[in-house]
Amino acid sequence: MRTVSSCCALLLAILGGCGPDKPPVEDPPASRDLAAAISERLAETGADFAVAYRDLQTGDELLIHPDVQFHAASMMKVPVMLRLHRMADWRQIDLDSPIEVKNEFTSIYDGSSYSLSADEDSDSTLYSLVGSEVTIRDLMDRMIVSSSNLATNILIEIADPDSIAPMLAGLRADGMKVLRGVEDIPAYENDLNNTTSARGLLELFSALARGQTATPAATSEMMQALLRQEFNDAIPAGLPEGTPVAHKTGWITAVDHDGGVVMPAGRTTYVLVILTSGVEDETVTRAAAADVSRIIWEARLAAEEASVGAE
Repeated sequence: MRTVSSCCALLLAILGGCGPDKPPVEDPPASRDLAAAISERLAETGADFAVAYRDLQTGDELLIHPDVQFHAASMMKVPVMLRLHRMADWRQIDLDSPIEVKNEFTSIYDGSSYSLSADEDSDSTLYSLVGSEVTIRDLMDRMIVSSSNLATNILIEIADPDSIAPMLAGLRADGMKVLRGVEDIPAYENDLNNTTSARGLLELFSALARGQTATPAATSEMMQALLRQEFNDAIPAGLPEGTPVAHKTGWITAVDHDGGVVMPAGRTTYVLVILTSGVEDETVTRAAAADVSRIIWEARLAAEEASVGAE
């Protein structure tokens, strides 16, 4: 199943459009062709996939399998960050308060204890600090920039998954479900997993980029953390060098995602989410994600040139 929608003139030649006084019409061939090109490239990997794109100025969208649920992997760290910043905005917590670094957690399935391995974490440096104290702000930075699993599990106990759900619903991002921390194997084996859809992440990143999720200061801090993401071989790799992308990656075995806000100088900001599952070789899915990012970039340029030529 494929869904593609678009509603403005800027990308008319690429995504099609409709005015506010016109009824919805069938997607034009160019629109279908763009979705087909993206789908064909991702299908080459053998993965299940979903894509969501939105121009934040025009509202143009391209959606492919937007509501299919995927294991969220580390994409769940974005709503955890947001929940903590909102708690700080409401003076429920102080982000600069120190908390103890621990490595013992409780399964949401059976209450058993488990710990994380530094060898399985993209950021192993925090493990040397177990027993000492660091600030919540420092843990959040590690959770987003270097995707620390240990920092995430410490922080999610403060953020509280039961409180994250209504927050996401209020942002129209209820296609995301955050139930637990990372590496809770009993929960994983019993299908108690963090999940997301492309649409859920599209709404979350759109609200964040528009400043609709928290105070301006908190929004700026979150965007800066996402801009400093250390893993840039998917969406950013398909863009001209130096293009700012405030994004988050997420991967586990046979799951590989990237999503965030692309902020090209002199052009409109847009959100892009690419989710894949079913392929264990991350180099395959990331190369395809970079190609999808490039396809969308080039489509936007072509639409801009067509718009200028029509003036």
